[in-house]
Amino acid sequence: MAKLVKDYKSSKGVRIPPQSIPSEQAVLGSIMLRKDAMHEVEDMVSPDSFYVEKHKMIFRAMLDLSLKNEPIDMLSLSTKLSEQKLLDAIGGNQYLAEIVNTVPSSTNVKHYADIVQKKYVLRSLIEAADYVSELAFEESDDHMNDILDMAEKKIFQVVSSPKNQKFINLKDALPEAYERLEKLHENRGMLRGLPTGFKDLDIMLSGLQKSDLIIIAARPSMGKTTLALDIARMTSVIHEKSVVVFSLEMSSQQLVDRMLSAQSRVNAWNLRTGRLSSDREFSQLRDSLDKLAKAKIYIDDQPSNSIVRMKALSRRLKAEKGLDLIIVDYLQLMTTSKNYDSMVSQVTEISRSLKSLAKELNVPVLALSQLSRAVESRGGKPRLSDLRDSGSIEQDADVVMFIHREDKGKEQMEKTNIAEILIEKHRNGPTGKIELYFDEKTTTFLNLEKSNISEFSSSRVKGDLDEF
Repeated sequence: MAKLVKDYKSSKGVRIPPQSIPSEQAVLGSIMLRKDAMHEVEDMVSPDSFYVEKHKMIFRAMLDLSLKNEPIDMLSLSTKLSEQKLLDAIGGNQYLAEIVNTVPSSTNVKHYADIVQKKYVLRSLIEAADYVSELAFEESDDHMNDILDMAEKKIFQVVSSPKNQKFINLKDALPEAYERLEKLHENRGMLRGLPTGFKDLDIMLSGLQKSDLIIIAARPSMGKTTLALDIARMTSVIHEKSVVVFSLEMSSQQLVDRMLSAQSRVNAWNLRTGRLSSDREFSQLRDSLDKLAKAKIYIDDQPSNSIVRMKALSRRLKAEKGLDLIIVDYLQLMTTSKNYDSMVSQVTEISRSLKSLAKELNVPVLALSQLSRAVESRGGKPRLSDLRDSGSIEQDADVVMFIHREDKGKEQMEKTNIAEILIEKHRNGPTGKIELYFDEKTTTFLNLEKSNISEFSSSRVKGDLDEF
């Protein structure tokens, strides 16, 4: 058996990498003795999981037979390997007979496969460490951020990748899809994605979907940060989800003050200046502090944050505590791994990286974006072409929403403090608009009833206070 083991060179000399040849033989032998054993382990191990090269060859041949629904006994396997001109390479029929005879009990095949897979993960970790070491020896100061990103991504792939990566067969995915659709049909009000806390927005989007890049865009002072914080707060407080907020413009304390004001419904200016006017406001503030303290909201307020750093922190947070939503405020303030001649090229890299992050971690990424000044000079409502610095934002995003307020800059308006949320792009659903009420005193958006918006009064605000 010793001749099957390859040496591994390290700083501590020649070492044998993690492996369990008896377990590998037991897996292969169990499959030859009992065909059902293949069904038990084919989603646990892959050919690469095996340390010994000829065991990889044998398992690949077994997979070929299994896919054709053919027997995987010793005779069938020997014939298959002979057709592939691999029988001599694996040691002939003598070796196949040897591994069959080594099986303690074929009923324990899942246990043997688990050992094989664990050893494979450890070997993958060693390979990743070698890769990281080689990167470090390059000593490239100009590409330090790229090196750090590649190193962390390599390690993250080892700890987070599925045991057996393979294409998803449509036939295998259909039962799960039907079960999900049936559940949605039986529970008409249930959302497919992450609830935002805004009823009409959730109806339009069916929540924020995993792996989606969602853009909220508006001119300054329209409420981009407020809307994003409201979504973060309600998603975490009401629905107990984990949210990370990368704030490149405001400090963590400013964000906390805003969330406290919105949660407690205490005047934001009075809160910041310590001018609380009643015991009732103190009581509301204490209750809000308790609820926000339990919320899984994580804030990173480093200015000029880079996509490399955001990826690293997000990966780590998901691995350690779980992660359901990433918020970036805002996109144009992010830095890239290299210097670009134009802001357009820089924003292109950022938007593509954010979409890549959403897919990699399988969570929605909500990114805020500025609009170009063209919308001010032109007048009217914003369009997709108004997205500042790059058309790639429109291309990469799954959802693009604009905040539009007619009362901004106009003194006499029939509907004051009414914000239109214009959903101009929705890759997998309808576009349209919803309306929210903007409460300037507490710096928060609130749900509106459908009827008589022009006759708005405070009693018509449908906030989520009862749910908080």
